[in-house]
This record gives sequence, structure tokens and C-alpha cells, in this order.
Amino acid sequence: MPLIYIVEDDIDIQEIETYALKDSGYTVEAFGCAKDFYRSISLKVPDLVLLDITLPDDNGFDILKKLRESPETKKISIIIITAKNEEADKVKGLELGADDYMTKPFGILEFLVRVKAVLRRTHNMQEEKILEVNNIYLDSEKNIVYNNGNLCKLTFIEYNILKLLMVNNKIVVSKTDMIEQIWGTNFNCKPRTLNLHMNTLRIKLGDTGSKIKTVRHVGYILE
Repeated sequence: MPLIYIVEDDIDIQEIETYALKDSGYTVEAFGCAKDFYRSISLKVPDLVLLDITLPDDNGFDILKKLRESPETKKISIIIITAKNEEADKVKGLELGADDYMTKPFGILEFLVRVKAVLRRTHNMQEEKILEVNNIYLDSEKNIVYNNGNLCKLTFIEYNILKLLMVNNKIVVSKTDMIEQIWGTNFNCKPRTLNLHMNTLRIKLGDTGSKIKTVRHVGYILE
């Protein structure tokens, strides 16, 4: 799983972010100041940095600029998470090279969806050919699914929905992301259509289908 560095001096927020990310399967290291962050990043470069702007020993914008100017760190994904909600601050952060900008306070589900979206956009992670979650076994080379040891016959759409949920195991997949990845951005697919396919997938998976949870107003998660 991706390595994520949190640079946040508010201990409560740092702990909330750390717990949410670790619970979703990410590897996380947290820092309360720029000095400790710089020391660690010189030893190991992460996949993503969650960066506060106001820190005790440096300014987040300056850190962002330094990361983007260095050949070793310029390709790191960076999300600014800050209490600064002025449009000028957002524009500055994005112009300096941030991949996303979030303002405090924030919802945990939105936070996790944004992290996942940035990592998906900025990293071409190698797809696993064999996926196993709970009692579900999916072979992406043969395009077959076994549920509790029995072959499960799925439609093309159902198969891709299940695969997307398994790849993002324990991470909420928004309906918008799901529609774009399965039907494409040029296909006018309604959320209701996705819901119907999700219902038939759950039925075909039997008891295992109950592991696919609906996150109201957001999307779905495979627990």
C-alpha cells in the first residue's frame, strides 16, 4: 500500500487522519514540524504528503515549493489540508503544485475519497492479477470470480463493480468515480443504473453480498 506522510502540528487532527488512513490499509507516518518531516523524507520518499500550511517552524507553502523544485520529490502527490479557506490561499496552493486543497473541518469519508482519488490520478499502480477479499476470489487474467469456492457468474458490469470494490478494499468508492471508471466519462450513466447493478451483484454473492455497504450520499465500500 502507498506510504503517506502527514505534516500537521494539531495533535488531534493528526491522530484522526492517521487512524482513518491506517484503518483503510495505508502506511502512515506523522510529523508535527517541518524539521522532522525533512529528515524523514531525505531517507524515504512517500507516495503522498498531507500538508498543513501553518506549522511551528515553517510555512506549508514554502514546503510545497521546495518539494516541487527538488528532482527527488517533485513527483510526490501533495494535498494541502488547512484552516485557511480564502480563495487566494487555494489558488496559491494549487498554482504552487498541490494536487488538491482541503479546508478544516472536514468529513472523514470525504477525506478518504480525496486521498484515494489523488493517488489514483498521480500513480500508475500495478494491478494485482489475483484478488482475494473475504470469501471472494477474483482472477483478472481469466475474468472469473469464485464466491465461497463456487463459480459466480457475473455480467460484465457486475464483474467490474466487484473488481473496483476489491481493489479499493476498505476504502469508500464514490458513485461518481465508479461510474467514470466503469462506463467512462462520455457515457451518460445515472446513479440509479449503478444502484440496480449493485443490487443484482449483492444478490448473486448471497451472504457475502452483505459485505458491500452503502455509504449514504457518497458511494460504496467493501468491508
